[in-house]
Amino acid sequence: MDYNDNIRNKLALLPDLPGCYLMKNEEGTIIYVGKAKVLKNRVRSYFTGSHNGKTQRLVANIVDFEYIVTSSNMEALILECNLIKKHMPRYNVLLKDDKTFPYLKITNEAHPRLEVTRRVIKDKAKYFGPYPNAYAAHQTKKLLDRMYPLRKCGVMPKEVCLYYHMGQCLAPCEKEVPKSAYEEITQNIAAFLGGGHEAVKKDLQQKMQEAAEELYFERAKELRDQIIHIDALMEKQKINTADTKDRDVFGYAVDKGWMCVQILYMRQGKMIQRHSSAFPFYGEAYSDFMSYVTQYYSDNPALPQEILLPDKLEESTDKPAQATASGDSGMTGAGAFTALVAEAASADEAAAETGQVTAQDMAEDAEEREAAAAEAAAAGTVDAAGGAAALQEWLNVKVLVPQRGLKKQMVGMACQNSRVALDEKFRLIERDEERTSGAALSLGQSLGLESLSRIEAFDNSNIQGTNPVSAMVVFIDGKPARKEYRKYKVRTVQGPDDYETMREVIRRRYERVLKEDLPQPDLIVVDGGKGQISSAIDILQNELGLYIPVCGLVKDDKHKTAQLLIGDSAEPVPLARDSQEFYLLQRIQDEVHRFAITFHREQRGKSMVTSKLDSIPGIGDKRRKLLLKHFGSLKKIKEASIEDFRPLSIGEKLAGQILEALKDEEPSV
Repeated sequence: MDYNDNIRNKLALLPDLPGCYLMKNEEGTIIYVGKAKVLKNRVRSYFTGSHNGKTQRLVANIVDFEYIVTSSNMEALILECNLIKKHMPRYNVLLKDDKTFPYLKITNEAHPRLEVTRRVIKDKAKYFGPYPNAYAAHQTKKLLDRMYPLRKCGVMPKEVCLYYHMGQCLAPCEKEVPKSAYEEITQNIAAFLGGGHEAVKKDLQQKMQEAAEELYFERAKELRDQIIHIDALMEKQKINTADTKDRDVFGYAVDKGWMCVQILYMRQGKMIQRHSSAFPFYGEAYSDFMSYVTQYYSDNPALPQEILLPDKLEESTDKPAQATASGDSGMTGAGAFTALVAEAASADEAAAETGQVTAQDMAEDAEEREAAAAEAAAAGTVDAAGGAAALQEWLNVKVLVPQRGLKKQMVGMACQNSRVALDEKFRLIERDEERTSGAALSLGQSLGLESLSRIEAFDNSNIQGTNPVSAMVVFIDGKPARKEYRKYKVRTVQGPDDYETMREVIRRRYERVLKEDLPQPDLIVVDGGKGQISSAIDILQNELGLYIPVCGLVKDDKHKTAQLLIGDSAEPVPLARDSQEFYLLQRIQDEVHRFAITFHREQRGKSMVTSKLDSIPGIGDKRRKLLLKHFGSLKKIKEASIEDFRPLSIGEKLAGQILEALKDEEPSV
């Protein structure tokens, strides 16, 4: 029975129950994990009807599947998250860096500390965050360290340190600090991070005024500096709401097989940051979006009070609604968001009090939700209301899918920003194509070539003929193909002869190309002028019978790409210095030079170590390798003591000779 019959038989036995399904390839590897309210409908949908290109790629690799039945949609949501983390399927949305946002932490110790951490554990410490911007977290800690004198050291020192003398530590190492003092500091830090910085600032201003009146000008200056730091830090957090709720506002957009998710973070009524993630997806868009949200909160225990999710509507995925605020349309920045969130907090309550939300409105909303749920159930996919309910039950946090009003506009704003981010990504790709394949095409036209896809470039490197090496880099359609780079140790050339080095390397490279039937380049680029070009052409045409165009890149007195020469006659090719073709040549020359220099340094370093150790009587090839393996480098050998050589069965006399020989030796490069 082939795998098609196996799948067909399994599809006939699928239950009408919620659960998770695991798709496998021919090696038995799990390549996709999904969840469904109705397993029968959802799993069957992969093998019937038409799909977009990326989903077709997934389905083409499925030869078997398993499923796990759960008792509820919430259990399916959690199980899917756990299975994705365990198996890391190739075609699933996988969070990588997004779950490691930093937090500020006040440790639960006898003498607490303030620190930045990315791990939240149940240790009775106080956590504040997350901070999507790690720099902001460290800057906040730096400010709080100046203001509140908690201990800074990891291990208690035997005497007071500089922080005590600077007034930034209570010195528990020197004197007893009452628990009440720490409790007061902890409360002040919590109040500050909870949005109470204005009260702290006002208190500091009063203390500064008092210090100035009592002529304690140094203390007044310290307090003034703290006020300035607070203003600088909080300047970026001026987007306020009428309430002080913590909210995460999600939006997403999809295009060309990519999804972008935007999260707008509001903490204590202030929008502190937005976070954007763009990634390819292969499954059903809303299911993969909910998978992203679930993974995000599975490792993010500092939950907000409210989560706003977009509905599974056409306009919120492919064409997000144009959010408007105060009559202004098309705004995606802080101004529009401020106008939205400043009213959103009280809008629902005001509507209820004034009777703006009518029974008819509520009935229409219910009908819309029922219709959406019925459509989702028929397809076996996750519907927005069901996903939000499961998430709310799991997290025990209010999760809303706004249907109208200002909160829906806030979600629309997040979706619109997702669309803008995706458009920007694709525009950048187009620009990159213009700089790469477009530049390669134009360069080929300038050189009179029918096509210019593959370019191979060579560069030689040596210091007065020592350790001569050469390197080749490959550019395909204007982009580096690093897997095809090659390094060459020069074998036959003695001394600094660049022309003969070029002849040897060209011969070795293209003899192998002919022997192994490797792809031939459309253009060969050598670092140098007429001599290097002629050497390469002579080997190619007269020895190997290859007629591949060869050009040379000449540098100016500042070692910058100056001119392109082509052919045995080394005719200059006129290229504008600010053209994309010229920039492409610069990138090629810089890359091959970097690659050759790096290889030469490696060889020179090995040579220096080898020659120096070989010059010591009693050190042969075997002992030299043993020394380098044990110590790691010439520098470490030099810094070792006589006793350090005993594990290598090297006696005191020979160890002394080694250290004496290396005494005046500089560390190798």
